[in-house]
Amino acid sequence: MITPMRSVTSALLTALASLCGLLTAALPAHADTMLCDQYASTTIQGRYVVQNNRWGTSATQCLNATGGGFTITQADGSVPTNGAPKSYPSVFYGCHYTNCSPGTNLPKQLSSIGSAPTSTSFTYVSGAVFDASYDIWLDPAPKTDGVNQTEIMVWYNKVGPIAPVGSQAGTATVGGRSWQVWTGWNGTNNVITFVSSSTLSSWDFNVMDFVAQAINRGLATRSWYLTSIQSGFEPWSGGAGLAVNSFSASVN
Repeated sequence: MITPMRSVTSALLTALASLCGLLTAALPAHADTMLCDQYASTTIQGRYVVQNNRWGTSATQCLNATGGGFTITQADGSVPTNGAPKSYPSVFYGCHYTNCSPGTNLPKQLSSIGSAPTSTSFTYVSGAVFDASYDIWLDPAPKTDGVNQTEIMVWYNKVGPIAPVGSQAGTATVGGRSWQVWTGWNGTNNVITFVSSSTLSSWDFNVMDFVAQAINRGLATRSWYLTSIQSGFEPWSGGAGLAVNSFSASVN
């Protein structure tokens, strides 16, 4: 038989447990991070960096960094479509202009990389001019600052009268998919761009498959370094609502 004192204690404990449950339920979820400064950045998942990277315009651009990636919440202004885009908001693994993601093993020499599996998914919107692109940066040195010598771009989607740097240099099959291949010089580095033959909203691939294409075309060697891998957008006009829903990357 339960004594009256134990009954009171049990009741108090039950009441406290209920109160704690109510307080826990009432606590707000962890807030996302808003990035509006030109080169503002934040860390997500403890291993990736989301960056605003509004390098080509003075117009306002804001990102909401989420647990999986980011959403562009404001994207003012536009730039001519025959020139460079207004920004490259992205999420990345590795080192970009001294900003290195936590615990990254990049830069890493290409000859020592067995595979670099990665995955990303996008949300697209109407009324904007943009490409959705995956960026792969290579350099002869293990750079953690400044411009790398070769940039590989993988365009999942393009909307509007825009084209990659340079001119079309043929086609290629990479990762089981067909791509237009463009090569050129943007004034600071070599660029090789792979444009998907159809719109991709998500895709998993091995970064080293595209690196091999760059090497075969004389734009890198196996003694070079992989410095960062990035997923994001190049908007020329508008862009609010564009989102990287998810991103994962590792270098083995």
